[in-house]
Amino acid sequence: MEIKAFSELFPLFNTASPETLEWLLSVAVEHSYPRDRAVLMEDAWGNAVYFIVSGWIKVRRLSGDKAMTLAVMGRGDFFGEMAILDESPRSTDVVALSNVELLSISAQRFIQTLFKDPQLHHRMLQLMVQRLRHFNIRFLMRNQPPAIKLAKTLVTLAESYGQSTSKGTEMFLIPDDDLAQISDITVDETRKIIEKLESKEWVLIDRDRHSLCLVHLKQLAHLAGRV
Repeated sequence: MEIKAFSELFPLFNTASPETLEWLLSVAVEHSYPRDRAVLMEDAWGNAVYFIVSGWIKVRRLSGDKAMTLAVMGRGDFFGEMAILDESPRSTDVVALSNVELLSISAQRFIQTLFKDPQLHHRMLQLMVQRLRHFNIRFLMRNQPPAIKLAKTLVTLAESYGQSTSKGTEMFLIPDDDLAQISDITVDETRKIIEKLESKEWVLIDRDRHSLCLVHLKQLAHLAGRV
């Protein structure tokens, strides 16, 4: 991957120096995972930071034989950054929702880079605060109606990772149970709301391609409480 493409794909590196980008690309390792494959096991957190070149992943919390989806991420995002600063045992893993292409940078090299490039360090802090705000918003919405919660989730994912098409903003068709868990609603509520949105043609679903297209993103954003 070229330096310019690397910087444009990952917002984290928008302000990083060309020297930093060149160094990171020189030490990055490429990974490919098929759908449903574990990308990062619970005992591997803290070894590296992972960057999503293409595809979709989910982060799960494990408790015995049960697993709960905490987050869904797509192209241009990254994960594992918190664990490199925290050596405590993890009870979470990462699983590929679709075919996934990743780049990984070892924890030691990534930390060294943060210290060498103040702009990258500052950008990293900005994005971590942004993530914290998103979690706070989810907490504040815990008493909202299911339709508002789900609309908020769909709009956030589409704006973060969706691709603009002639029909609308297209994103991966996230399984109902994962979508329900990250929206803090039931699977039955998720299915009924999606069916209603589909009947109103606010969303278009192509199950063969595992895609969901938000045709009326503005209306969904309004439903989610956006101005």
